[in-house]
Amino acid sequence: MPSIVGNIKVNTVGSAGILNIGDTFYKSPKSTNKAFSGSGSFTTGDFQVLNNLFSSTNTFEPHVLDSNIKST
Repeated sequence: MPSIVGNIKVNTVGSAGILNIGDTFYKSPKSTNKAFSGSGSFTTGDFQVLNNLFSSTNTFEPHVLDSNIKST
């Protein structure tokens, strides 16, 4: 079924990013990562208002393996 796509805005696409416009059958990640950051660190958009009085990040990770990728 065809897609009707309206206006879009793409600021950046990283080297490991995927930009898809329209129909998609299958997308598969080829890498994973884990990042720890404080409150409001990864916000996106044109206008942001952040009100954080206290920010604490828990970096304790009891798992040995989190995101296993199996190539096909």
